[in-house]
Amino acid sequence: MPSWDEAIDRHLAVLAAERGLARNSLEGYARDLVDFARFCSERGIEPHRLSVSEVNLYMQSLSARELAPASQRRYLASLRGLVRRLIDDGHLARDPFASIKLRALTRPLPRTLSAADIEALLSAIDVSNPRGLRDRAMLEVAYGCGLRVSELIALELTHLNLREGTLITLGKGSKERMAPIGRAARRALEEYLAHGRPALLKGGKMSRWLFIGRQGRPLTRQTFFRALKRWASLDPRLSWVSPHTLRHSFATHLLENGADLRAVQELLGHRDISTTQIYTHLSNRRLRQIYRACHPRATLKSTT
Repeated sequence: MPSWDEAIDRHLAVLAAERGLARNSLEGYARDLVDFARFCSERGIEPHRLSVSEVNLYMQSLSARELAPASQRRYLASLRGLVRRLIDDGHLARDPFASIKLRALTRPLPRTLSAADIEALLSAIDVSNPRGLRDRAMLEVAYGCGLRVSELIALELTHLNLREGTLITLGKGSKERMAPIGRAARRALEEYLAHGRPALLKGGKMSRWLFIGRQGRPLTRQTFFRALKRWASLDPRLSWVSPHTLRHSFATHLLENGADLRAVQELLGHRDISTTQIYTHLSNRRLRQIYRACHPRATLKSTT
């Protein structure tokens, strides 16, 4: 019978091979599973002896740690996958998670920026130096193409076709998709490639990455986060902005201007359209706000 470490290693290897999960996703699964394995090992619970009572104790421990409902659901999804693997491999007779239910999760609507806020954020970037040219190009591409941060920092020069106005990116599950590049993003990229990137490379060094840091090294998620926060902090109204805000705003603005939901799904790289549908709620909320603000009979004021 396998130990917890052996069971987890096999499960992650199968996920990587069959589903092509990105490294970030695999690391997230690993953290959840190692936490559960530690819980079981401390109590002498081996994989083939896992029962409903131990699972209930673990879920109660997650609540005791005051984890958010969304985090508890993530743990539960990770563990269910591991248990199914143990059952398929013949190491566990029955599924102890079958009876585990969590209360319905109310998904909060993401905050977005208005078109004017986006313009203010981008205009605040100082493009008189190589780093500013890079940051302006990154934010223009992140918003203009609706990319995840992981997709943005993984872009290589060969993924970019400025003549055609497109770029190729690898999304979740190594799914490849093409994104059109708008005029604003194209201009920012041209300036960056002509004047910013060569200055950042220095000494004639080479790098395959599109957006680079010192000595041609690829940027990290933290580098992009710091760059975004640096420029957003210039306007107190935008201090709350996060990297994913640009992607939320991309989708919302497309829908508000008449884009088809299926098209937005493809542009975002969502596997399931239900993930994209959250933006229809944002768009409908905006329509109600416009109606209340502009229609003369939307609100009746008392008269004397």
